[in-house]
Amino acid sequence: MGKNIRIISRLDIKGDNLVKGIHLEGLRVLGKPDFFSEYYYKNNIDEILYVDIVASLYNRNNISEIVEKTARDISIPMTVAGGLRTIDDIKSILRVGADKVAINTAAIKNPQIIKEASNKFGSSTIIASIEAIKQQDGNYMAYIDNGREYTGIDVFNWAEQVETLGAGEILITSVDKEGTGLGYDIELTKRVSESVSIPVIACGGAGNLEHIRDVIVGGKADAVAVASMLHYAAVNATNFQYASSDEGNIEFLKHKNSFSCVTPHNTQSIKKFLYKKGINCRYSN
Repeated sequence: MGKNIRIISRLDIKGDNLVKGIHLEGLRVLGKPDFFSEYYYKNNIDEILYVDIVASLYNRNNISEIVEKTARDISIPMTVAGGLRTIDDIKSILRVGADKVAINTAAIKNPQIIKEASNKFGSSTIIASIEAIKQQDGNYMAYIDNGREYTGIDVFNWAEQVETLGAGEILITSVDKEGTGLGYDIELTKRVSESVSIPVIACGGAGNLEHIRDVIVGGKADAVAVASMLHYAAVNATNFQYASSDEGNIEFLKHKNSFSCVTPHNTQSIKKFLYKKGINCRYSN
């Protein structure tokens, strides 16, 4: 494969904590995001994706301080998603250190924001985020507000439209697969990849190394977003400081194999596996 595949760590943020759920629900607190982002940076991650998962729900964006601190402490490309509703919101988050933004809810409600933003900041800065749920009839429909609200919009038609409007990439998240550790939705990713000419980032479902390879080879993904595999590897490999008990459910972190569907791997082991499978990535022996 000629292109370099990017490995992106997805960090879901609620307030000032890193959290993880299943199907974007049932959130559990892992700890402070700066601890994880620094660990991933040292382990050769290609990019970091911060998602404020309650921003749209509460009509706010609380992530600026986290982004600013990350930009100050480490040098790594950062994408921010969640609660970005206006051109001014985008400008503000780019000003504090984000390199790219991913827009979902605002784009569904006002598709022209993608065109306006790409014209103002450059298409390479604007990612269209699409949250997909497979319907009983087999169709994939786009959702907003972290998979909570049905839009009635076909995922593949929408993917074509956001490319036409000027988005530089698409982040496609399978809400059905997200957090399960059962693998990416290969069909969804492949059909989106074949619908557009811009890069596609696969998100939702990574549980082992084969899942990542499969979505690259079978799903034709240009990049993969990984959460649980990386988070649990970080917890296992470091002197992890647990979040205080008043911040949420942290009991599962105290048991090394609390989620049997996910095999922890750091960035280097992921890239080594891909390299050995003949998949190009930013890896050095």
